[in-house]
Amino acid sequence: MVRAFKMKGQKRKKKRDEKYDREEEEEEKEEVEEEELNDSGKRAKLEKTSQNDNKKGEEDGQEEKDVVVHEMEGIPIAPSDQNTKRLGVIFVLEKASLEVAKVGKSYQILNSDDHSNFLRRNNKNPADYRPDIVHQALLSILDSPLTKAGRLQAVYVRTDKGVLFEVKPHVRLPRTYKRFAGIMLQLLQKLSITAVGKREKLLRVIKNPVTQYLPVNSRKIGFSYSSEKLVKMRNYVASISDDDNLVFVVGAMAHGKIDCDYTDDLIAISGYPLSAARCIARICEALEDKWNLL
Repeated sequence: MVRAFKMKGQKRKKKRDEKYDREEEEEEKEEVEEEELNDSGKRAKLEKTSQNDNKKGEEDGQEEKDVVVHEMEGIPIAPSDQNTKRLGVIFVLEKASLEVAKVGKSYQILNSDDHSNFLRRNNKNPADYRPDIVHQALLSILDSPLTKAGRLQAVYVRTDKGVLFEVKPHVRLPRTYKRFAGIMLQLLQKLSITAVGKREKLLRVIKNPVTQYLPVNSRKIGFSYSSEKLVKMRNYVASISDDDNLVFVVGAMAHGKIDCDYTDDLIAISGYPLSAARCIARICEALEDKWNLL
């Protein structure tokens, strides 16, 4: 009987110990849960703060991205000094041969090499369709040290059909004619070419006349082999005041002369007929000497 009573008492003691242990475990569990709640609250607050900081940083970064020149797929952007506020130069290319027509099942830019039969069937002179001239002229402008130094303000091109479009100075056009023709076709059909995911339009069709985009105090100079005023380009630009913005109007056609009434002067810079690219090269070289650009 004593042994049984002793065993029974040990069982009650064990139950009491288990009860106390269970209460202590529950209290410890509640304390752990409270600590976890506090930690999760702190963590949520920290995450919210970091999200706000990230959002603010993204907004600040967006403002900085607006300053950066945007790149367009297929047309890289040439490095240049974009922050200069000095006087610069504007080029206007007149009578550019950029005509779109449906040849076969697709639309193409007409040229004398690939579409001579098509042009003859439509009673057109293939010699008048030379889009490669405006391609070479634009490369001559954009590749010059004048442009890379940030002195080129704008380039405007007007086709022989009267379509006017703007080319941004920091665009580097394709070197091959085939890719250039594809970009011109896209421009004339969609009226603009914008960088993917960006707002800036690197090439865009604008309204005529071109004079509304030229500075007020600009001096507009036209070039023609038939002009009676033959000058040496270096001496001519050296005599122009540094306070004037210079606008050079060059013909981008195979033959003929520019016919525009907004030029202040019409000059010839050689006793021989020059291509548009060679004429532009002489202009850029004279300006580089004037502004001491190496």
